Amino acid sequence: MSRSRLPLAAASLVSLTALVATGCSQSSSASDTGPSGDTPASAKAATGKKPAPFDQGKVKVALVRQSGAGDYFEQWGNGAKAQAKALGIDLTVYDAQADNAKQATDLSAAINSGAEAIIVDHGFPSTIQPEIDKAVKKGIKVVVYDVETKNPEVISTKQDDASMANAVLDVMTKELGKKAEVGYVNVAGYAALDKRDSVWKKRLTDNGWKQAFKVGKVTDSTATDNVPLVSAALTQHSGVAGIFAPYDELAKGTVLAVQNKKLAGKVKVFGADVSNADIQVITAKNSPWAATAGTDPSAVGAAVVRTTALELAGQLKTKSVEFPAVAITRDFLVSKKIQNLNQLRTALPALNLSKVSTADWIPNVAH
Repeated sequence: MSRSRLPLAAASLVSLTALVATGCSQSSSASDTGPSGDTPASAKAATGKKPAPFDQGKVKVALVRQSGAGDYFEQWGNGAKAQAKALGIDLTVYDAQADNAKQATDLSAAINSGAEAIIVDHGFPSTIQPEIDKAVKKGIKVVVYDVETKNPEVISTKQDDASMANAVLDVMTKELGKKAEVGYVNVAGYAALDKRDSVWKKRLTDNGWKQAFKVGKVTDSTATDNVPLVSAALTQHSGVAGIFAPYDELAKGTVLAVQNKKLAGKVKVFGADVSNADIQVITAKNSPWAATAGTDPSAVGAAVVRTTALELAGQLKTKSVEFPAVAITRDFLVSKKIQNLNQLRTALPALNLSKVSTADWIPNVAH
């Protein structure tokens, strides 16, 4: 059957799959970039003298990721790589592709690689905490992003997930009002999603919403793999007025499921995170994705690397760095004719993280 004769739902699935598919390499250099469509920022020149160890040439750092899949995480990685390159960091990237056991193996490899610092991007504490403790004991600086860890020597960086959930749920409350029937797409066990879940439970009670269903899973193809789950839930509960899916890959799958069930004019989707692909889905004609909340993924990735650099230089004055989120509605994006993150950064300066984790010796690539 020719592609032109695919039914609309299948054609939409092909299109969405193209949006969310990414290359998940096991390792890459700091100069690698992905096909995200996001224009890399030019580094703002440093004016100060480099401290040790950056005054001795290349500094070896490992980035150990639970998964780099999805447009958001690809751009996060690109921001991290761009900042590493600007700092003269030799960055080795490990991507476990959502395999938790492999992430522990990757972390062990990073420890033995001679890295002076390790950045851990997401992951389950039960599988990676032992390796994190080994790295700290060996004298390696460890910076985690959206990972819960009890080791007091580890530097924690994260999105302000409570503010993110509250920001988009404020919009959902305004759109749906009280006592509405709602759906929920989320997964337990991820630090960021668990924090967003805590906010959801409170708002669910406060608004008197009736949760008709909860489904969801995270895989190396999260968006497409959630389409049948949400579609099945909507078959049984087509009366929901809105669905909260607090991770953009979950939200993309939810959007397609709503469209497949021909409920786009009736069911609104409220997500979290923002990326170029997300903006395309949100602003598409008759999209049910009403609002999201997020940070600029590229800027966050860069800020995590800057935080690591400050820790290596002995200049970081905190054990925790948070990145605030902002609400972004479909109406705002459409009215401003925003089509990508570069335009969104201009229209929404609150996304800029140029003043987070910086110093005069750091060439800053934050947008």
